[in-house]
Amino acid sequence: MAKISFFITLLLMVASLSKAQEVIPIYNGSIPGAKPTPSTYVENTEVRANGTLSITKVSIPTLTVFEAPKDIATGAAVIICPGGGYGALAFSHEGIDVAKRFNAIGVTAFVFKYRLPSDQIMIDKTYGPLQDAQQAIYLVRKNAKKYGIKKNKIGIMGFSAGGHFASTLITHYGDLKISNPEKIDLRPNFGVLVYPVISFEESVHAGTMKNLLGDHPTDSLKHYFSANKNVNKKSPPVYFIHAKDDNAVPYANSILMSDALKANGVSSEVYLYEKGGHGFGLINKTSDVDWFNLMANWLKTQKMN
Repeated sequence: MAKISFFITLLLMVASLSKAQEVIPIYNGSIPGAKPTPSTYVENTEVRANGTLSITKVSIPTLTVFEAPKDIATGAAVIICPGGGYGALAFSHEGIDVAKRFNAIGVTAFVFKYRLPSDQIMIDKTYGPLQDAQQAIYLVRKNAKKYGIKKNKIGIMGFSAGGHFASTLITHYGDLKISNPEKIDLRPNFGVLVYPVISFEESVHAGTMKNLLGDHPTDSLKHYFSANKNVNKKSPPVYFIHAKDDNAVPYANSILMSDALKANGVSSEVYLYEKGGHGFGLINKTSDVDWFNLMANWLKTQKMN
């Protein structure tokens, strides 16, 4: 009986999402740098024991569009990158739920189902995610008029390993990995990073690094994919949220990048909870402070909403 209930819940969640929102493949036709997908490599969506939606083995990356209500839309937009250690995507509590909160403050949101690094489907799994991130912002900015978005108010947000994914675009948006004949600017206008993996040199989350870089990454790769070592004066402003007792991804990751941004004259703000651990999504049950409202106010100070 429990198994039947599980599958009913899964079908209702997926059906509800597909009916309500537009889902856009980020590539038109074949995916550059992709290998033929093996028959055994099948995308899997499941509802975990805690009721959250998890997706694995993504071979066709998509954006699920949550348009802000027209009567409150501000023209701002954000691409949301769920976490999961580059092995899965926490698609509901670090994706869909967050998109709905953004809609409530007039921001159009795109929940990103990005490819997880895999030698089975990518010629180079290390740079495949950066390619997807560039393609996503390329597509959103290219279609800004269609979605009522202002081209200079498009940000990227990431949770945990999704924060690393987002931070890689924040620092390496100019290292072109995609076709961009229109020369569209791939720089996000702002970033929001929630308990993000940042450094592969200090306070390292070993699982995230292994999934992206492999078992024995070179020092140069570790450096390249440590966002705090690659910011510059043109990097966009970033808001960070972390808990001091996060034993999975130490809050030092957020501090390292925030300090690097400030050293380059870039606006940065960090909100630290005393407790909350890792993976709390929108709601830190140990505190009455709603980090989303704090972040929303920060967006206003940056004139991004």
